[in-house]
Amino acid sequence: MLNFSASAQVVKRRVKGRVVEVTQRVVFGSAEAIAAVLSSAGHKINTAFIERLNLTLRAHIPALGRKVLSFAKTTVGLTQQVSLTRTYYNFCLLHLSLRLQLPEPLPTKGNGSPKLWQSGTPAMAAGITDHAWTMQELLLFRVPPWSQEVTG
Repeated sequence: MLNFSASAQVVKRRVKGRVVEVTQRVVFGSAEAIAAVLSSAGHKINTAFIERLNLTLRAHIPALGRKVLSFAKTTVGLTQQVSLTRTYYNFCLLHLSLRLQLPEPLPTKGNGSPKLWQSGTPAMAAGITDHAWTMQELLLFRVPPWSQEVTG
């Protein structure tokens, strides 16, 4: 599991609209913490993941899209839309890149090769659930109360 105790930023310097230099800077935490997280995950600092997330959110939430007629009237309403979209993304939406190997191959109809993989959701990949939820399941799920410890 990744530890997000540090944050980095990619800074692009442009001259006449062309990127001439790309640097990285630590925004939060230490360079050593970032290097440790990146070495365990096998990635380098880049903007691809956050840009993909931004595009997904814009596609699912009309108020975040570019050049749209709809808008978020309140911060609370936008927060609720984002929460629902994040939950749908993690529990309902199947991701081809998160396929799980089946314990035993399933035969297909006809002479096709057996099915070896099952598409999964991020919640399935994290072991939180064993199936992709339907929208009905998601909307009818009763969230348990959040108990906070009182310190004092």
